[in-house]
Amino acid sequence: MALKLANVTKSFEAHKVIDNIDIEVGDDEFLVLLGPSGCGKSTILRMIAGLESVTSGEIHLAGHRVDQLPPSERDMAFVFQSYALYPHMTVRRNIAFPLIMRRHRWWFHLPVIGGLAKRRIERSPEVREKVERTAEMLALTKMLDRYPRTLSGGQRQRVALGRAMVRQPSAFLMDEPLSNLDAKLRTAMRAEITQLHQRVGGTFVYVTHDQIEAMTMGSRIALLRDGTLQQFGTPREIYETPANTYVARFIGTPPMNLIAAEVTQGTLTVGALRLPLPDGTADGNCGAVWLGLRPGALRLTALGAPGTLPGTVCLVEHIGAESVVGVTLDGLHTAHDDDGAPTREVMVTLPGYAAHKAGERVGIACDLTAFSLFDRSSGARVGGDAARS
Repeated sequence: MALKLANVTKSFEAHKVIDNIDIEVGDDEFLVLLGPSGCGKSTILRMIAGLESVTSGEIHLAGHRVDQLPPSERDMAFVFQSYALYPHMTVRRNIAFPLIMRRHRWWFHLPVIGGLAKRRIERSPEVREKVERTAEMLALTKMLDRYPRTLSGGQRQRVALGRAMVRQPSAFLMDEPLSNLDAKLRTAMRAEITQLHQRVGGTFVYVTHDQIEAMTMGSRIALLRDGTLQQFGTPREIYETPANTYVARFIGTPPMNLIAAEVTQGTLTVGALRLPLPDGTADGNCGAVWLGLRPGALRLTALGAPGTLPGTVCLVEHIGAESVVGVTLDGLHTAHDDDGAPTREVMVTLPGYAAHKAGERVGIACDLTAFSLFDRSSGARVGGDAARS
C-alpha cells in the first residue's frame, strides 16, 4: 500500500483527539479526510507530515515506516490553507525554493554569498527546466517573474501547488486548500487539482469539510467524527450504503431522510404503510429502525393516494435545475436535526420549477428500489448492503 495508518492515536495530555485510526490506500489514490471542524482531520494530516507526533500506532509510506522520521525525510509535500508563499520572492523563486533548499549549506545564510549561491542554483539548467515545466502544467508561465501580491487567489493556489509538485514527492498533503476561494473559483480549482492528480500520479491526501469536494475529487473518503473513523470507502459506497445515521445525514445535499419505522416478521411498517422487505435485507424482527431514503427517492402526489404518507408542505426552494420541497409528515417522527431538536420534516427533490406552496396538503410516495435501514437506538446500519434491492 502507498499509505497506511495502523491504529494511530493522538492525545494532548488526557484528551484523546484521534482514536485508533486504520486507513490504507494504494498507489496513485486520492484520499480525502472529511468531517466537520474539530473532528481531527487536520491533526491526522499533520501527523502524516510529521508536524505532530503520534501518541501510538504507525504510519507507513511506500512500505516504509515514517512516523519516527523528521518531516524533511518523509518525501512529502504540504500545501497549506493560507498558501504560505514568500511575498518577497517571485513566482519562479517560490516554485524553485524546495529545489534550492535541497542543496542548502550553512553559508547560504550569509547575505551576499548566500544570495549568489541561491541564484546560481535557481538558474541552473536542471532547476530551470523543472520550474518551467511545472509552471507550464499549471498555466503560470507568464507569471513567473511576478510577486504573490499581484496574483489572484486562484493563481496563488496554483503557485502553492507548483511548489509542492516541483519536488516530485511520494505524497501530496493538502489542508483545505480551497477554503479561501469563492464558489466559482473553488469549482475550477477542484477540476485543476483532479487533473493534476491524473497527470502526475502519486498519493494525494486532502483535508476538507466540504462534502462536494470529497465526493467529486476523492477515490477514497475517510469520514471522521470527534476523532473516530465513521466510514472509509469510495464516494459511491459512502453515499449508497452509509455505515450509520451520522454518515447518512452528513453526505448528500439535502441529506438522507430518516423516517421512524418498524420491522417485524419481514414487514416494514411506516405509519399506516406496510411493505414487505426483500429477502436478506435485514433481520425480519429487528424492531425499531430509521428508514433512510434520499430526497430523490421521494415524490409528491395527491393527498390520500394509495401507498403514500400524508403531510403538509412547509418549505419550497427553487435552485435552478431542481426544487427542494420540505414536507412535515402527519404523526411520524424523523431523525433529529443538527441541534438535537426532534423533527417531522422530510426533504424532497423535484426536477424543474416546482409549483407547490407552503401549507399545501400532499401525499408522499416512497421509491424503495434503494433504501437503508438503521437501528434506532445505536444508529448503526442494519443489513449491510442488503438494504438495496
